[in-house]
Amino acid sequence: MFKASKESRAALHRVLHLGQAAGKPGEVYYPLQLRRTEKPVPGEHEVLIRLKAAALNHRDLFVRHHQYPAISLDHPMLSDGYGVITEVGRGVSDNSLLGENVLLTPMRGWISDPTGPENPEKWSITGSTRLYDVGTAQDYVCVHKDEVVPAPKHLSATEGAALPLVGLTAWRALVTKAAVQPGQNVLITGIGGGVALSALQFSVAMGANVFVTSGSQEKLDRARDLGAQGGAIYKREKWEADIRDQLPSSRPFIDAVIDGAGGDIVIKAVKLLKPGGVIVQYGMTVSPKMNWTMPAVLLNAELKGTTMGSRQEFRDMVAFVDRKGIRPVISRIVQGLSNLTDIDGLFDDMKAGRQMGKLVIKIEEPSSPKI
Repeated sequence: MFKASKESRAALHRVLHLGQAAGKPGEVYYPLQLRRTEKPVPGEHEVLIRLKAAALNHRDLFVRHHQYPAISLDHPMLSDGYGVITEVGRGVSDNSLLGENVLLTPMRGWISDPTGPENPEKWSITGSTRLYDVGTAQDYVCVHKDEVVPAPKHLSATEGAALPLVGLTAWRALVTKAAVQPGQNVLITGIGGGVALSALQFSVAMGANVFVTSGSQEKLDRARDLGAQGGAIYKREKWEADIRDQLPSSRPFIDAVIDGAGGDIVIKAVKLLKPGGVIVQYGMTVSPKMNWTMPAVLLNAELKGTTMGSRQEFRDMVAFVDRKGIRPVISRIVQGLSNLTDIDGLFDDMKAGRQMGKLVIKIEEPSSPKI
């Protein structure tokens, strides 16, 4: 039997990672680098996945600016991935997994506890992280068999890659934290980003009435196409009044706010929330601090922080997407893992806030044979 040399085996496997650069956190911008290495071999309980597509998240931009803790420049980038299982380890008895298209869980160290990771010291999002040498910006990856979920069959590779991290974050915010029910009014801020769009699609599929904010009328119009019942430009000083004017007379309040910006959201939200309403905070892009006000206390409002989710929540989310036939929104696709110029362009889109949906990389080169 022919055994490939190390050189030819290495030529089969490319890894996108970050290169060295000098500078302070927030000022530095690590360059993209592509290296070739040997194709990995699955361990006893692992599966080998040939990745077909990967997607960016805001976390990846923070990593390039060294604004994220415990990063590794040498480890593969990106958390979101869709691929096909090509090999299984000796301890994997289910050979039907071979040829299965799968989504990769975008984190490690959180199995099923609804309150938080079972072992916080072992919890991490994958991609450019020091704790785990796992990322989706590569040709192949080996992961434990429990870290994959069958991909919904209605999704393309690029749509599947667009789902994991933002879908999980939105699902936990809506279901575990806000407990959104049919007929409730949900406000989702900053529509255009992946989490906000997933939250919009999920809420609509749950039967909720969704209202959104954005800095762009074009994005508000697109949100309406996706099922939002109203929206407001957050650059207007009193955008909350614009939202209030659009609420139905039968339910003239917001039940839950899903927010990733922070800033003055509490001040704005208390003018819209019902007594006992909830603000679910999955990020704070405006500032790492925000004010909790006395009007919020008097309203009996709840503020709930959330980040990512568990493996079980990930499976529940994917099952919901499968059942409802939801297709993630994609803003732009770049072809080829070696196309560093265009991949850098995806990061430029993110920095400028131009995207309306996910930014995705097709792993294969345009003219390359399947690996």
